[in-house]
Amino acid sequence: MKQCSQWSKSRVAVALSTGLSALILLAGCAIPHVPSRVVYEDPVNYVRLEEDKTVLPEWPQGHFSHPAVLEKERIRTILSSLKVQEHRVTPQRWLQGDAPLVPVFTEDDLALLSVQLANGLAQAQYNERVTFYLSQPLTFMRRTITSGGMYVKENELHLLLGNWRIIYGVPAYGMIYDRRYPMRPTAAKGFNLFFDPADAIIAQEGSFIDDLFANTRDELVIDLNKIGGTGPVPNSRTPNVF
Repeated sequence: MKQCSQWSKSRVAVALSTGLSALILLAGCAIPHVPSRVVYEDPVNYVRLEEDKTVLPEWPQGHFSHPAVLEKERIRTILSSLKVQEHRVTPQRWLQGDAPLVPVFTEDDLALLSVQLANGLAQAQYNERVTFYLSQPLTFMRRTITSGGMYVKENELHLLLGNWRIIYGVPAYGMIYDRRYPMRPTAAKGFNLFFDPADAIIAQEGSFIDDLFANTRDELVIDLNKIGGTGPVPNSRTPNVF
């Protein structure tokens, strides 16, 4: 009986040790929380407001011009004017030429985003970006995703495409990063982002490395004064109207 008791205690000790180790491992691998507010959500898509921790309350010059009013028709016009092109380095272009331009969003995407992004910008605070996540399930563990985000600053609309029709497979250990970070790529970016008319784009500086890995053309800054509609009417108590 004494031997049996000692063996049982040993098993309990091993079980407790294993459980503690698993808890420590899970805590170490925990996905950092991103403060956010949901604007729209269905089983596969969402639009939400996400805090930007680099925007400081004591530095008004860095604040976004939120809340902001952009009509859904105007947002649809902007989104339907976005095109992507497969990124090819110079030797590829010599052999294959330039890749064709392809619309970023489908008609279904435009119908959803034009309404919900307008709602998000109207609700956003000075330190919140409006992010979106669109998903098409392929299998139980794989899906095609398009995601990104935007914010308004004075007369400029900053728009970033984090993922475009990327096939994402949920890892075996179950950590789901694509829904948690819509503005971050889940794989190496292989596309350039374009806008028509091109003269509405405010040029941004980038490095040789950024250009090599297609990182300079995944974010656009668009001059809202060149996209129709009215200009901004700043007011400290009411939303900015664009």
